[in-house]
Amino acid sequence: MVTVALPAVNRDPERYDNPDQLDIGRTDHGHLALGHGVHQCLGQHLARTILRVGYEALFDRFPTLRLAVPGDEVPMRDDFVHYGPRSLPVTWDD
Repeated sequence: MVTVALPAVNRDPERYDNPDQLDIGRTDHGHLALGHGVHQCLGQHLARTILRVGYEALFDRFPTLRLAVPGDEVPMRDDFVHYGPRSLPVTWDD
């Protein structure tokens, strides 16, 4: 049996430059976010499309959107099942 530590997935510094940095323009492929091989998510294309369209609409509507706190102060979830920000304080200029 193999158990993957989800918080560590896709954060290998030998594989990715700046693995701990959120980079929505990252072009590296081969990550495990949507599974692999026969266990690959059937909805992966829909998920990627929703994110691509959603981010584009968000940044078109709020072009000055940015973090309201330094990145290292964003509280992260540390449970095994989900990894990501616990909250994401943002701000923008009118």
